[in-house]
Amino acid sequence: MASSSGNDDDLTIPRAAINKMIKETLPNVRVANDARELVVNCCTEFIHLISSEANEICNKSEKKTISPEHVIQALESLGFGSSISEVKEVLQECKTVALKRRKASSRLENLGIPEEELLRQQQELFAKARQQQAELAQQEWLQMQQAARQAQLAAASASASNQAGSSQDEEDDDDI
Repeated sequence: MASSSGNDDDLTIPRAAINKMIKETLPNVRVANDARELVVNCCTEFIHLISSEANEICNKSEKKTISPEHVIQALESLGFGSSISEVKEVLQECKTVALKRRKASSRLENLGIPEEELLRQQQELFAKARQQQAELAQQEWLQMQQAARQAQLAAASASASNQAGSSQDEEDDDDI
């Protein structure tokens, strides 16, 4: 593969993508690393060849954007005419997926609720959550205060018991 920039890594398909395709296509076959590298280079060269040809076709038709039709014409002119029906099927699948994505992203718009109202509702939910968090923190603080008071009472009670016990011992010592 010839590269004028000398930066081959920028011009290749990610190896992880190729490895995934190989595993999906040939699940029970081991493929040597050299063979994987060759597949990466072939795929990159193929894409470069098709995109260059599609670009020329695009320029000849005085367009600025390569369209799927330009790619299909490039495949035809490069001798891949037998693959065009399959390419058209894949193109249709891609369009269907893209349409579903657009529909999914526009569901929010189709709710019929203005964006300002959605924002207000969101802020209201945030405020509620903050209030609940504050109430929970207040309850935890009160429980800690109550536990501290109980600990102080228990300590005071134990101290009083110890003092009462030691004053009893002193009285007993005075009797002797």
